[in-house]
Amino acid sequence: MVAVATGQGAGAIEALRGLEDERPAVRLRAALVVGSTPEARFVRKLVERCAVESDFFVRDMLTWALTRHPVSVTLPELLREVGSERAQARSQALHTLSKIGDRRGWPAITRAILSDADDEVARSAWRAAVVLVPDGEESELASMLATQLGRGERETQLSLSRALVALGEVVEPALRVAAVGPDPRVRTHALATERLLRDPDAGFEFAIEEAKRVVALGGSGREGQ
Repeated sequence: MVAVATGQGAGAIEALRGLEDERPAVRLRAALVVGSTPEARFVRKLVERCAVESDFFVRDMLTWALTRHPVSVTLPELLREVGSERAQARSQALHTLSKIGDRRGWPAITRAILSDADDEVARSAWRAAVVLVPDGEESELASMLATQLGRGERETQLSLSRALVALGEVVEPALRVAAVGPDPRVRTHALATERLLRDPDAGFEFAIEEAKRVVALGGSGREGQ
């Protein structure tokens, strides 16, 4: 048994070196090996690699590998990483927190991170927030998320709408306020999100185009309700 364990440990250490290989396929395999033989001492290296890894699939495997380790080890590292100056480090740490799903990660979800200047970081924060929000704090989160309505291009707006819809009916007051505000872009996004909340099958593109027509005509989107 000792020989087997030692062999496994040596394989994982070799895999850690493989995370630095220039070939994505080798890095992917390395992350798989490290996740298959989790050891607390490997967590720091996995988190560091997430911050610089260029390949989406490898990043996804790194996140999986981190979820295989004890939360007591990964959580402090990830919370610290959310404060990194590197945008990818923040984004990947938030993404991993959402995958782990432990609500002790909630302190990472600050107003600042929800409005991060980097769209990818903000999107990761929105997704993580919906997963980690404590019971009873959904309305406050909805209000914070609503301040980001109208932001960015399609993918960013879609991510925010999905996060708001995932919170359910508690978002309605915040959306109603945004839907009558002075900024047409914010109004359009709010109305589209309201439509998706009522009818999740409507599709984002349809909801946005419908909302644009309503705003252009000076309506509230509630005519006939």
